[in-house]
Amino acid sequence: MKIRLCICLIIFGISTFIAQGIDKEKLLEYYESQRYADAAQYLQSIYPEDTKDIKALTQMAYCHMMSGKLQEAEKNYIKVNAAEPNNIPVLFSLANINSRRGNGTKAKTYLLNIIQLDSLNFNAYRQLAGFGDTPEARLAYLKKANILNRTDPDVAYDLSTAYRELKRYQQAYDVLKTAIDADEGNFTLQLAKLPLANQLGKYKEVIETGEKLMKEKADPNVINEMGQAYFYLKEYQKCAAVFKTLEDLGIQNEGTLYYMALSYRELKEYDKATEYAKKTIEEGISNHTALYYTALGGIYEQKEQFSNALEAYKRGLTFKNSNTIYYRLGLLYDFNLKQPRNAITYYNLYLKNKPDQDKEKEQIEYSRARITALTSKI
Repeated sequence: MKIRLCICLIIFGISTFIAQGIDKEKLLEYYESQRYADAAQYLQSIYPEDTKDIKALTQMAYCHMMSGKLQEAEKNYIKVNAAEPNNIPVLFSLANINSRRGNGTKAKTYLLNIIQLDSLNFNAYRQLAGFGDTPEARLAYLKKANILNRTDPDVAYDLSTAYRELKRYQQAYDVLKTAIDADEGNFTLQLAKLPLANQLGKYKEVIETGEKLMKEKADPNVINEMGQAYFYLKEYQKCAAVFKTLEDLGIQNEGTLYYMALSYRELKEYDKATEYAKKTIEEGISNHTALYYTALGGIYEQKEQFSNALEAYKRGLTFKNSNTIYYRLGLLYDFNLKQPRNAITYYNLYLKNKPDQDKEKEQIEYSRARITALTSKI
């Protein structure tokens, strides 16, 4: 519909060019085949570079914009805006061009001009939300747009997301519900509403909506929300079964495994509860946890908080045997804590953990030398 409307407007514009000797059929063919660069070049061949013809400038600006020549499009639209200020379609085009060129400040200025001219312009508020300097400003623009059109799905989704980030769950839910009532087949909005319904304790609604969505597509997010709802409804067998489907697909996480452990506990299937409790712990441990504790220990060492450094390093070893941690502990006991026996122990653990002979050649040689030196003093 929008394309047809644009073509109709273009045809109307072409009719004004006939007196200038423009080939109407040729220009129309360019538009209909979306050869906008050719259309712009053709118009430029007819009109002088310094033309002040508003309709010609507007047509050329549009063609340049549609062909991706944004700088040329902006130049022409600026000329039109100077000749005819406060032209809302031109201001929208300038905002669009600057947005596409990454100049958010200029785009926002043009949009603000629009709402000064038309305080009820829904599209201006909707686009301004994308240029909000703060979460509060973004929320204010989205609220205004939503008031002007409560059923627009994009605005409803964005406004709901903004409310959710602020933990204003009821408002987020209400915004989506209004938009969904106008379009019950909008599965994107239905999916966005599921976690909010769970948060608000509307568990039966989550199940009902989830079952409808699952008929369209087996979405892991839907399964996750349904599993939680089943748990809080105390339907533990269904909860475990739902989350088992995620595990079978290999997309389980710490949360889903945790709910399975609790469900099996409630079902008094203690062996399975134990199994999934262990899986939850394993899932919650990052492969990088030891690395993080190594960094923390190093920070404590630099602050000369050696007992804290020792605790951090040893905590890291509970997650993974680490050559780096063994070596750092050897140095820590050796030079800062002055405990040679412990230093020897960790230097030896470092060597036994098979460090890379090429990459860690210096550390290996140093560890051996320190073991020899410390042993001779004990």
